[in-house]
Amino acid sequence: MTAPLADLTGRVALVTGASRGIGCAVAVALARAGAHCILTARAQGGLEQTDDLIRQHAGHNATLLPLDLRDGEKLDTLGPSIATQFGRLDCMVHCAGELGILSPLSHMQPKDWERAMQAGPQTTWRLVRTLAPLLERGPAGRAVFLTDRHGQTPAPFWGLVAASRAAQDAIVRTWASELPQGSPLRINLFEPGMVATRLRRLAMPALDMNNLTPPEAVAPQIVSLCLPGPQPQGEYVRFGMEPVDKK
Repeated sequence: MTAPLADLTGRVALVTGASRGIGCAVAVALARAGAHCILTARAQGGLEQTDDLIRQHAGHNATLLPLDLRDGEKLDTLGPSIATQFGRLDCMVHCAGELGILSPLSHMQPKDWERAMQAGPQTTWRLVRTLAPLLERGPAGRAVFLTDRHGQTPAPFWGLVAASRAAQDAIVRTWASELPQGSPLRINLFEPGMVATRLRRLAMPALDMNNLTPPEAVAPQIVSLCLPGPQPQGEYVRFGMEPVDKK
């Protein structure tokens, strides 16, 4: 086992989509750096597996919170619940997401479009709404939202993904732009690229997962955006590339 990435002792971190893939890897990396992690996902079993990894590599437990982020009323209680139990939230990494349907836009069914928008930008907005008070009052709040290149560069048949990600990106950057001058909170987007995850396998079943970047490889860069100290603000950060705007 390699050395911890940094010292986040005493800090509280929320990771969505933490039951597998990049969310699981980020949760373990944050915990190894000393943060206490609050983990959310729909699957209790997956969260327990991530918690087992955290105990193995970090020597302490996480707080598990099974939650379907599409349930708006329950999601709205997330911030107040964290405030009651912990009194603070220092960083949040939003890894949860759905692939949606890959299809020509003219063939898209309304129910598929509505589901993707609910799981994507609507969930992002509700996360901002419920967590902003905690993150904005912290001494060095950090928020990182995973995104996808199709939101910046649409491609045939990926229209639903493109629309969902572009809307999410706009919400995140707008929140960053609305912070008062001098706010210590830093909010950024992170594009992991082609990572060997379940969603990537669903999208491209013929792709050789062994040739893709493993989730554990991208986690350190995501965690680096959660650290106190100079950080970019409202930037679109790509895996393997150094952000240029550090403040």
